[in-house]
Amino acid sequence: MTALAVPSTKPPAAGPRPEPGRPRRNRAGRTMQGGKLAYAILIVAVLISAFPFYWTIVAASRSNADLAKVPPTLLPGSNLIRNFEAVMEEADIGKALLNSLIVSGSITIGTVLCCTLAGFAFAKLRFRGRGALLAITVGTMMIPPQLGVIPLFMLIAELGWVNQLQAVILPGLVSAFGVFFMRQYLVQSLPDELIEAARVDGASTARIFWSIVVPIARPGMAVLGMLTFMAAWNDFFWPIVALSSQEPTVQVALRQLGGGYVHDQSVIMAGTLLGTLPVLLVFGLLGRQIVGGIMQGAVKG
Repeated sequence: MTALAVPSTKPPAAGPRPEPGRPRRNRAGRTMQGGKLAYAILIVAVLISAFPFYWTIVAASRSNADLAKVPPTLLPGSNLIRNFEAVMEEADIGKALLNSLIVSGSITIGTVLCCTLAGFAFAKLRFRGRGALLAITVGTMMIPPQLGVIPLFMLIAELGWVNQLQAVILPGLVSAFGVFFMRQYLVQSLPDELIEAARVDGASTARIFWSIVVPIARPGMAVLGMLTFMAAWNDFFWPIVALSSQEPTVQVALRQLGGGYVHDQSVIMAGTLLGTLPVLLVFGLLGRQIVGGIMQGAVKG
């Protein structure tokens, strides 16, 4: 007769205990740690990305003769203050910085507010013709902006806005990209249950927008604000058409630098450095919100 196998009551052998202070690894989610090769690639990428800005600082602190040397000098010099003074003499860079701050700040605030409102309407509100209006809005992105320069200039000339900052601000207060971006963000991030619960509590659409939509959409608004500010700050084509040298923005003022038969590259780079610092400041202020928005989208994805 064959003996029946009796199941063992001995508990299974315990595996190796994780060391204190180290994250536990399991099949559901393993802790990923970068190796030396990954860190080396990241360091090289950071150095390559930061080198143009470093070279701007070096060129802005040197003379034009130093920049013409072969091999070029890679260490900062002592002419930075002198080049900044030359920038102030050749172009009204102080007024240009103020005008660019007014224009870029106004366009950024208006774009973020209007595009968030429109994105909320397209994402969560039900109204007739919503799909057709969204298709028309996205379709305007396919039209080159240069085609609208002549009629837009004729319009601001009729309004008497030539050489005034509102001629640059008002056409950029809303963008089709911003509307589509915020619509896609709110579709993924804003649950319908929150809106329905607010409706049950008697909240109006305006109250829902300010109390529910804006806090949830804050990371997306920060990303849109950063992109809009950079685009408005770096815009050259429309400001040079609508404004004159008496009311320049930074990009219009920079073209006045380094004049003469031989362009003074050190002065040009000093003006470029002055025009870049506000963008870095805005990125530093909004960087945490931008990273938070990217991580939130990665977790939801």
